Amino acid sequence: MACSLSSAQKCSPSGKIRGKKPPKNQCNAENDSECCKEGKHYNIYKCSPPLVKGRTKATLTLNSFEKGEEGGGPSECDGKFHSDKTKVVALSTGWLKNNVKRCNKNIIIHANGRSVKAKVVDECDSTKGCDSEHDFQPPCANNIVDASPAVWEALGVPKRDWGLMEIFWADA
Repeated sequence: MACSLSSAQKCSPSGKIRGKKPPKNQCNAENDSECCKEGKHYNIYKCSPPLVKGRTKATLTLNSFEKGEEGGGPSECDGKFHSDKTKVVALSTGWLKNNVKRCNKNIIIHANGRSVKAKVVDECDSTKGCDSEHDFQPPCANNIVDASPAVWEALGVPKRDWGLMEIFWADA
């Protein structure tokens, strides 16, 4: 899911990949997911913006972690698929893998005047994309918390507004 806010710029790109045209019917564009564009260059990131104790700024995106949905394969942390009714998230590569291992741990998401606890089950890959493994979608930005519908619901966001939202998060 490609998105850029000013907070994404606190970590410089690690390089670029060139988009390839997805094979017919091979890019799932559900939940406002973007498909790679032939020849377009996409930034990749090995890092994420620095964590701010208790309140790190991020962009919340929508993803289904169910089998056959736009999330792709099973979750990286546990090798399983997860119901849209379960509060789970994927974090950008730098936040998932650098310094602190967050797999199967909870984070607290603050948005819309509410807070919700969600389990980290996957990576929103900021280092690769535009291939079958990533559903022919561009690499994630480096500031993404990719959340199941249950997280959006718990935050009290009307369904018509699901997709992109600025949030703050912290380790639980």
